[in-house]
Amino acid sequence: MGKTTTALAVKFVMTFAAAWIAVSLIAGNEWTWALWVGILGTIINYVIGDRFFLPNYGNMVASVAGGILGAGLLFMLDMLSADLSLNATWQPTFFLLVAVGEYFFHRYLIGAGIVEASKEKA
Repeated sequence: MGKTTTALAVKFVMTFAAAWIAVSLIAGNEWTWALWVGILGTIINYVIGDRFFLPNYGNMVASVAGGILGAGLLFMLDMLSADLSLNATWQPTFFLLVAVGEYFFHRYLIGAGIVEASKEKA
């Protein structure tokens, strides 16, 4: 597997795990919602967070942006679906899990040379 494919696989597992904790364990929804959030969150966060925010604004901004993008995606899915039911605890939990995971994931991306570091300290 290439570096980018490995990175995407790691990112998917990380996003799926965070979604499973927030969506299934905390909010009591089916695990398939966590799978959808894992897939969509991986794509959106990689394109916007890892390829745009990380090289342009640095790791901290990209990590927070990743958490916001993930929580926003899950919020939109909740608004669009009658089957997904989320409580007040899921959003801060999911945001924190994704943002912390993104911080370490970005360090990996920079160290592996997949994404160029910004001029800011990563």
